[in-house]
Amino acid sequence: MPVKLSSSADADGHDEARIEIVPLIDIMFFLLASFMLVSLSMTQLNRVPIELPESDAALAEKSVPPFQFAINENGVISLDQTILTPTEVTDKLAALENREDVNVLIAAHADARHQQVMRLLDAVRAAGIERVSFETKK
Repeated sequence: MPVKLSSSADADGHDEARIEIVPLIDIMFFLLASFMLVSLSMTQLNRVPIELPESDAALAEKSVPPFQFAINENGVISLDQTILTPTEVTDKLAALENREDVNVLIAAHADARHQQVMRLLDAVRAAGIERVSFETKK
């Protein structure tokens, strides 16, 4: 008597229909993710329109021109075209101490010593000035 292996065929020789679960789960996760993304993007569209009040106090800050320090290739520091000694630099910065509207712009020559730039930066920090920019060129 021959051994017959079990198969999924019915008596007529047709295969039984099976429901594949893995593709169904994949499609459900895709639909879930799509609905989540669409609902998140719609929350921005459904905001309540608000007209903000106007105020004179809400004007933009006045642009204060920066104090322009320059350091040439020999390490000489100047402020607005006036050559300064290290003591004069400290005195000028001490006069500006802890003012919040002060901007300092440092323009150092490409061949200036790094130490001179750091000394000026340390003096600016010691004066409590927080807004410091370095001038560069393209």
